[in-house]
Amino acid sequence: MKRLVLYLLLIMSLVVFTACGTQQASPSKEPTKETPKETKSEKIKIALVLPSTMDDMAWSQSMYEGLKAVQEKMGKDKVDLAVSERLGNAVDAGAAIRQYASQGYDLIIAHGAQYQNVLKEIAPDFPKTSFAYGTGFQAGPNIFAYDPQAQEGGYLLGVLAAMMTKSGVVGVVGPVEAGDAVKFNYGFQQGVTKTKASVKVRVAYTGSFNDIVGAGEMAKVHMDAGADVLTGSSQQAVGAIRAVGERPGKYWLSTDMDQSKIAPNTVLAAQAYHWEKIVSKMIELRKQGTLGGQHLILSFSDGTLELKYNDKLADKIPKEAKDAVEKAKQQIISGQLKIELPKK
Repeated sequence: MKRLVLYLLLIMSLVVFTACGTQQASPSKEPTKETPKETKSEKIKIALVLPSTMDDMAWSQSMYEGLKAVQEKMGKDKVDLAVSERLGNAVDAGAAIRQYASQGYDLIIAHGAQYQNVLKEIAPDFPKTSFAYGTGFQAGPNIFAYDPQAQEGGYLLGVLAAMMTKSGVVGVVGPVEAGDAVKFNYGFQQGVTKTKASVKVRVAYTGSFNDIVGAGEMAKVHMDAGADVLTGSSQQAVGAIRAVGERPGKYWLSTDMDQSKIAPNTVLAAQAYHWEKIVSKMIELRKQGTLGGQHLILSFSDGTLELKYNDKLADKIPKEAKDAVEKAKQQIISGQLKIELPKK
């Protein structure tokens, strides 16, 4: 019996010893600090509706690249960008615009004058959404209208054309007689005639912004009639540039963006639109509580328009021609030179 008691006592002591050896002191609890809530970075959702494609090397691509520049500058985590292409038809574009607005996009840019009425119809249904279109000048409570002063670059390129032509004939391949296209053409004609009144300016319109084949054929007609320097606007210009590039000694002057990549030996110079500055302005206005109602201008005076020369053909342009262009540009910026436009 004594052995049994001693045996039980030994086991109990071992259990108590083991328990004491493994027990850990509970750590003293420091006063808990409330973790600050993570501030959610402000992100803006932008949708772009294009009449052609984002790689058309003209009107649509210039805006797409402007938006990509904004996204790059602000950070991809700050700008959500969606793009819908080939929506030149206003009805189809309207469906896409309404869908983007329903999905909570903050800024919807319909890149074309043809979208004005569509936006006027949709915008009142989404008062917290900002819409934008151009070329335009009629803004609304939550609609921005952006308006390139295309006639400025048109005038400068007209000066250059007048001083570069050897035949005394220059040609304009126009799309539709409206928007920035007609302003560009008016400016170009005035730049030519005020520089050299003897130079003949041939102007014709295809009746479409997208008629690449027709623009090419029209360029050939101009060249057959003696034109050795040509210009034109919109996405159809690609067809005209290729046609001009097939004939040595003929040159093209671009607008919307630098198109020298299409024909490096043909495109002398370009008027380029800096859309990123206009889009940044719209974003800033939204932050300040202004959702629309602004008529935003692109001009040489604020750097939203730029004249670019093709470096590859720099030696083809005489110094006196560049000097004449620069002089005209400074006169435009100062307001000394006024370019006449058709009455609205």
